[in-house]
Amino acid sequence: MNFKQLLAEDDAVSPVIGVILMVAITVILAAVIGTFVLGLGDQVGDTAPQASFGFDYNGTALTVTHESGSSIDATQVNITSSVALNDSTGTELAGSSGTTGTWNSISSDSEITAGSQVTVVEQNADDLSTATVRVIWTSESGSNSATLQSWSGPDA
Repeated sequence: MNFKQLLAEDDAVSPVIGVILMVAITVILAAVIGTFVLGLGDQVGDTAPQASFGFDYNGTALTVTHESGSSIDATQVNITSSVALNDSTGTELAGSSGTTGTWNSISSDSEITAGSQVTVVEQNADDLSTATVRVIWTSESGSNSATLQSWSGPDA
């Protein structure tokens, strides 16, 4: 056996490495295409924002304040209540018999940032004291939603 010839001969190395690289590229390409075909790639941007909201109830009105966290598109956030509410100007909230309104329709803000506020007022006396009010985010596509914060009145 000639060791010099054995060490110098590399005819089989190149085809083996070529096959391994081709298989690896095929697997990676299949995984990327499969992710988007199955729609998993669309959900990446549909995650709920991280935000904290505070509530201040004075007996007839409830002020919701974005205290910290991500800036949020105001058209994607709804204020939803178990009772009918008005905005601070006395106009009934637009959706579901006055129980739901977008942050944008209540405050005219286009973006919710730390310190942004909306105020809702009860339509009937003592309604808010027994109500539950939620701040709900809905993705732009409408496929995902999440309750960002919830408040229950003192008598709820």
